[in-house]
Amino acid sequence: MNLQRLLLRFPGYLGALGPPRRLWRFPSLDTISPVGPWRGQSSRSPAHWNQVVSEAEKIVGYPTSFMSLRCLLSDELSNIAMQVRKLVGTQHPLLTTARGLVHDSRHNLQLRGLVVLLISKAAGPSGVNTSQNYDTVSGIYSCQRSLAEITELIHTALLVHRGIVNLNELQSSDGPLKDMQFGNKIAILSGDFLLANACNGLALLQNTKVVELLASALMDLVQGVYHENSTSAKENYITDDIGISTWKEQTFLSHGALLAKSCQAAMELAKHDAEVQDMAFQYGKHMAMSHKINSDLQPFIKEKTSDCVTFHLNSAPVVLHQEFLGRDLWIKQIEEAQEKGRLNYAKLRETIKAGKGVTSAIDLCRYHGNKALEALESFPPSEARSALENIVFAVTRFS
Repeated sequence: MNLQRLLLRFPGYLGALGPPRRLWRFPSLDTISPVGPWRGQSSRSPAHWNQVVSEAEKIVGYPTSFMSLRCLLSDELSNIAMQVRKLVGTQHPLLTTARGLVHDSRHNLQLRGLVVLLISKAAGPSGVNTSQNYDTVSGIYSCQRSLAEITELIHTALLVHRGIVNLNELQSSDGPLKDMQFGNKIAILSGDFLLANACNGLALLQNTKVVELLASALMDLVQGVYHENSTSAKENYITDDIGISTWKEQTFLSHGALLAKSCQAAMELAKHDAEVQDMAFQYGKHMAMSHKINSDLQPFIKEKTSDCVTFHLNSAPVVLHQEFLGRDLWIKQIEEAQEKGRLNYAKLRETIKAGKGVTSAIDLCRYHGNKALEALESFPPSEARSALENIVFAVTRFS
């Protein structure tokens, strides 16, 4: 099977593979809140996340907040959107995802596409002749802009697919079964549509290595999402004793591979050598890991956290807390935090905050941030490189 056919078959795989997720109310994976200074921060770096992104978008000359809007406003997806309206009043997660894509820009700033554009500009053109079909705007090739849009389409599709509900674990408070069944069908259809558009865009780039990189990133995503969904589908609260090493492997697959390989693909499109491609890959990998750990930390570091907010029991602070504590003591804490058969997340959160897991997760976030900064040292000083550094500072700033 050739690569293009393989890519065109991925939407169906992603829509159907593995057990669907439980209807958890987790914090958004893309939420980043500035939480104080970090000792490694440049004195000139912006103080707030929104400012970091706003200045970066000016540098690339492209408002990435609506990067996939062209596809989202197509006739085909407009028809799907009409069906999504029927979910209004239900609790299906697809409704929240759809609302966030067009309204809640603070939590859906399209970081991945922006990073691809920034690292493309930071690297600049290579010494190889790239004159044909390689027009540039703001120092970025048009094919690299297309790649950034493709990256965002793939990420958006995965967000939609992650909203599929496990119908076998529904509770009466989750709403009527028929609403959840209908929402699942729309989630699969719309996610597959976005992935099909991404695959078509990849084929138009006419670069075999880029197709190979994104195909492998999709395979990583399939594997990573499968592991996530398998864990979320468990009926009890005693999670697998995965350890932080396994956690990092799974997190790279589900959250880091797409950005890392998209950054590498951007260098390939500009015909940079293997060393530059590897540095771009390393930045994307470690930046994505820092971003994910920052998100995992939010329920534990926010000054005002609602008692009803839950968190993933396989998030970085929890995994580290469990590793320090030991399996037996962790199970005991889980049992002590249960009330009438349901887990009291507020009580468990305070127990975890009293241990070493949170501070260790902060250290791990900064470790990956430093690795990302080291990778950037291979690129010449520029506004784009400074913007990439500021993104790292923003996700590794803790009080």
